[in-house]
Amino acid sequence: MAGKPEVRADAEAVKDGAGVDFIRAAILDDNRTGRFQQRVHTRFPPEPNGYLHIGHAKAICIDFGMAAEFGGLCNLRFDDTNPAKEDQEYVDSILADVRWLGFDWDDRLFFASDYFTQMLAWAEDLIRKGKAYVCDLTPEQVSAHRGTLTEPGKDSPYRNRSVEENLDLFRRMRAGEFPDGSRTLRAKIDMASPNLNLRDPVMYRIVHAEHHRQGKAWCIYPMYDWAHGLEDSIEGITHSLCSLEYENHRPLYDWFLDQLGIYHPRQIEFSRLNLTYTVMSKRKLLKLVQEGHVAGWDDPRMPTLSGLRRRGYTPEAIRAFCKLVGVTKVDSTTDVALLEHCLREDLNQRAPRVMAVLRPLKVVLENFPEGTVEWLEAVNNPENPSAGTRKVPMTRELYIEADDFLEDPPAQFFRLAPGREVRLRWGYLITCREAVKDAQGNVVELRCTYDPATRGGNAPDSRKVKGTLHWVSASHALTAEVRLYDRLFLKEDPEETAPGQDFTSNLNPDSLEVLAGCKLEPALGEAQPGTTYQFERMGYFAADSRDSRPGALVFNRTVPLRDTWAKIAKKIAPAASPARKPAAPAPAAAQPEGVALIGIEDFSRLALRTAVVLEAETVPNADRLLKLQIDLGSERRQIVAGIAAFYRPEEVVGKTIVVVSNLQPAEIRGVTSNGMLLAAKTKKALRLVTVDGDIGPGASIG
Repeated sequence: MAGKPEVRADAEAVKDGAGVDFIRAAILDDNRTGRFQQRVHTRFPPEPNGYLHIGHAKAICIDFGMAAEFGGLCNLRFDDTNPAKEDQEYVDSILADVRWLGFDWDDRLFFASDYFTQMLAWAEDLIRKGKAYVCDLTPEQVSAHRGTLTEPGKDSPYRNRSVEENLDLFRRMRAGEFPDGSRTLRAKIDMASPNLNLRDPVMYRIVHAEHHRQGKAWCIYPMYDWAHGLEDSIEGITHSLCSLEYENHRPLYDWFLDQLGIYHPRQIEFSRLNLTYTVMSKRKLLKLVQEGHVAGWDDPRMPTLSGLRRRGYTPEAIRAFCKLVGVTKVDSTTDVALLEHCLREDLNQRAPRVMAVLRPLKVVLENFPEGTVEWLEAVNNPENPSAGTRKVPMTRELYIEADDFLEDPPAQFFRLAPGREVRLRWGYLITCREAVKDAQGNVVELRCTYDPATRGGNAPDSRKVKGTLHWVSASHALTAEVRLYDRLFLKEDPEETAPGQDFTSNLNPDSLEVLAGCKLEPALGEAQPGTTYQFERMGYFAADSRDSRPGALVFNRTVPLRDTWAKIAKKIAPAASPARKPAAPAPAAAQPEGVALIGIEDFSRLALRTAVVLEAETVPNADRLLKLQIDLGSERRQIVAGIAAFYRPEEVVGKTIVVVSNLQPAEIRGVTSNGMLLAAKTKKALRLVTVDGDIGPGASIG
């Protein structure tokens, strides 16, 4: 389970406005003033109408994390007030997801439906006080009467019913006399309020449907705005932490509690998590499931926690990501590359290394003794010495990746080719002598030799080879299915569509590639479902928790490794195209005024590298400066940049940017800066130079 974080600041730090976010500041201030007798009691209140997704993970980490940090409690409460959309399947999945993420509610598991009788009594209390009435308007008529942001609403013709009539009608609603949608109970507040949520909101509606826990005991159900505050009050919640869309609902939350005169928690709102290439609406995720675009809620392409878990994500990586995203008041979108970065950071430390060949090409070592098996020593995880070693069998016939051989390789291809020598991981140096082809001219086998003096990959004469290949013994290899998952959507914003289309028009048709006949080293024969490995040079892969079993192994690609060769291949591709007639030289461009020209040799002295922004904050007493903590792959650094007029801190977190990494450290407003960002600037705008795709931190630009 999740460890208990330390409190990061005291009341004096809050008073000075330093070191804590606004939620922690509010809690510390309440503790200082004794508002809740120094109690901290939060809750995570999901509606059981779908599976939890990565956005819920942020809320879970905040709700449970704040309680743990301040020595308090956190409830898990199901907001089960809508029987038409809720199901026990969703309840069970949510319980499993919260536990998997590393949190526990002990004996504090609650359901809103357990409070229905008390809510009903409080509703009658408001009726008796003249603060609620039964309305016969249809939902469409209620909406039409509501007004707009610039025009007040109109009173319902039923607004002035007597207390006695309202009580009678409400009790008859409860008894089931009326059909669905024919009547509602509404709060009597102010139809001219500038806050539309206060224009006589609906408290109860009639729904004749079976409830997943209450069965047919009820036919009227409370609306969320009515139930939310009452549930918090009943449970003694101190800090009701909600997503930002409920900020305008807070006056209604307060109004209900004040009118009833009951215990009053404090509602605080924070921004939701939004990710590029991802949709976070449960309604839209349900559409993907129901229309067959994915293979269920736990499809590894889904952003659901069950989908991420099946893909091979770890709870530690998700919690680290949520910590980096932080707590903000401004809605923004985080680059999914930051989530992938956190996963790689975690798996790099914990995932065992193994060798797996996804697109096998047979290699025959002609001078290796037939029938001989050599057992080589392989390190399980160079980042974790305690992981130990394993034995890998080597025989005369091997498999390597088909992509690791080219008959006519370009200059920067350092893998196997005719006459070229390469290193086998943990094994020997081998040299390709011949490529055997089939009738169609496809290479189907390589005839090679090995140097027996190079066991372990080092030559006694100190000769150097540039390429190291992974491989498996053909006679010991396990056959497996490997599923290569990619991003589910083609666009950063899946909602960006042409007229008449919806987000499904941006689905990536290549989000899943299934490879059969992959060859794995024998150590994977006992791979437990859900266990994640690093397939050397290929990426991180998890044994599928649903389909994989001994003798029929199935692995899902969790996240790829960064592929340097793929980037080089893209750069040199134009050179392979047919020669064209040279274009006429373009006229010399005018030199911008005040800009000195430099030679290419001067520019080449700059070391440009990609970096992921991990944290960002404003520099005290410097409105235009942001202080960034960045990951350069091999190290973390701090950079100060004058971009605060164009970017809020939360807008840059998670971006993969380009930095000049070989500058001398500089002091800017008393803060050390180790590098410089690249950006394009006009008189009115500035845009950071960013990198798309799966290129992570530390890549060279050139």
